[in-house]
Amino acid sequence: TTAAQNSEKADSTTAATEKTDAGSTDATTEATDPAPASTYPEAIQNLISATSGTVDLTLWCSETEAYQTVMAKLVDDFKATYPDVDFNITIGAVSEADAKDEVLNDVEAAADVFVFADDQLTELVNAGALQEIAATFTYDPEATNAASTVEAAKLDGKLYAYPLTASNGYFLYYDSSVFSESDVASWEALEAKAVESGVNVGMELSNGWYNYGFFAGAGLQMYLNDDGATNTCNWNATDTTPTGAQVAEAVSNIAKNSSFVSMGNADATAAAANGTLKAFVDGTWDSGAFKDAYGDGYAAAKLPTFNVNGTDYQMSSFAGYKFVGVNAYSKNTGWAMLLGEFLTNESSQTQIGVATGEGPANTVAASSEEIASSPALAALAAQAAFANLQRVGGNYWTPAATLGQQLLEGVDDYQAVLDEAVLGITQ
Repeated sequence: TTAAQNSEKADSTTAATEKTDAGSTDATTEATDPAPASTYPEAIQNLISATSGTVDLTLWCSETEAYQTVMAKLVDDFKATYPDVDFNITIGAVSEADAKDEVLNDVEAAADVFVFADDQLTELVNAGALQEIAATFTYDPEATNAASTVEAAKLDGKLYAYPLTASNGYFLYYDSSVFSESDVASWEALEAKAVESGVNVGMELSNGWYNYGFFAGAGLQMYLNDDGATNTCNWNATDTTPTGAQVAEAVSNIAKNSSFVSMGNADATAAAANGTLKAFVDGTWDSGAFKDAYGDGYAAAKLPTFNVNGTDYQMSSFAGYKFVGVNAYSKNTGWAMLLGEFLTNESSQTQIGVATGEGPANTVAASSEEIASSPALAALAAQAAFANLQRVGGNYWTPAATLGQQLLEGVDDYQAVLDEAVLGITQ
């Protein structure tokens, strides 16, 4: 039986194994419910007994130093847990944002285990790339993780990924030795204080993940249609209050301020470290870098408001989760699933949370003092009231990025660039 064939079975999973010609294992058993705890040791022993030769696995996770370091440590711990098995586990650097595209580019050559953003689940499942998690070896993901993360990891009632984090969103980092809480409450006050202080503030405006926050905050809509592929978007609306063009002009005005910079996360953390960037919109994964850069002034807050024609609007944001998925075409499905479980158990989620600043999906890990007291996670929680679950079709990203770049550079006809963006987003 091959993993590809297993992925086509509604109830295929991996709690026992059979050998393949290459000596790798392809774990296959029929089950519709997670295995009871009493069967875990037996299922793992069956997997070990059926394994001969070297177990080759590839793991893809974030390219950030924090992720690469903690995952390397956890992989070593995983190997030590099963000393009788010869593992060859390679860790690759693939951003969660790019995981779907990289996997679907050549699913059979892709990683056995990979971290991905929750909005990619539907396309990965529809492509037959994700192994269904119909049974487990060591713990029940549905019993240990926040219910919202479990539901987001399901499609048609079936679980297709292990929840890893519940903090895939963004907010504002700032240096409290420069800015007060009232300064960071609005873009207008933030930029005024930045100019006065001779420092920079900013966000990656030419990125649809971030610039969505302005349009959604002003009440305009962009969402995935029921077909799971196309989008509805009215960012170019002329009959709303405010209109799309008015919002676009307000965003462009923010970008025109002499203190504003638009840059990616890596450049931003470098600028924070050298003392020039004192406030930036980013996510929990960069909390360590901003904490080091700002020292005693390290602080975080919900996103600022922004003014459109005399009215203040609270920036919205995308919210989401990170999952660990198992490639349905893995030649070592059983071990891939066991590694996926190991990387997402309570202990591993706690270690990942401490190392990266991200909030665990595991409810016990999330409540640990070191994680719960994080300024970044507190800011994310404050922003959560204004966040929307990230559910968008693939045609959104490039037009939205182009729009952000145009607003950054300045445009003469806001309606025209919005019409162009919406045409691309909704095609």
